[in-house]
Amino acid sequence: MKSLVIYDSVFGNTEKIARAIVDGLGETSSLKHVSTVKPDDLNVDLLVVGSPTRAFNAMPTLNSFLRSLPSDSLRSVRVASFDTRVDVGVVDSKVLSTMVKFFGYAGEKILKILVSKGGQSVGTKAFFVLDKEGPLKDGEILRAQEWAKQLH
Repeated sequence: MKSLVIYDSVFGNTEKIARAIVDGLGETSSLKHVSTVKPDDLNVDLLVVGSPTRAFNAMPTLNSFLRSLPSDSLRSVRVASFDTRVDVGVVDSKVLSTMVKFFGYAGEKILKILVSKGGQSVGTKAFFVLDKEGPLKDGEILRAQEWAKQLH
């Protein structure tokens, strides 16, 4: 199965998760930063897209790229999304928890756009950082590799 992982990253944490997902998907998968994706790159069986959650959204460059995709351009493509975020349960902020309930996270929003372009959802996953700049929580790289294996 040919797969592509597209990501955007600010501090490198999301890129690390994207690389781990590619490792988990195996040798028929490739990795692209959103700024380097070309239309022909999307001729895949599985497309996984990820971003850090910033202000309850994906990165503007990634959102712009996704919205620019033609309608039905992902028909018959299995799609998944992921994001990196701080665990609100650890932060223990009622204000932040309430805001998350209203505004959500990048992963869910990415998946919604992918499906609106004709993709067939196979899920979304969150990966955690310890602070807004990272580092990744222990075990997240392995968790990303294991999740990727389930996407086959």
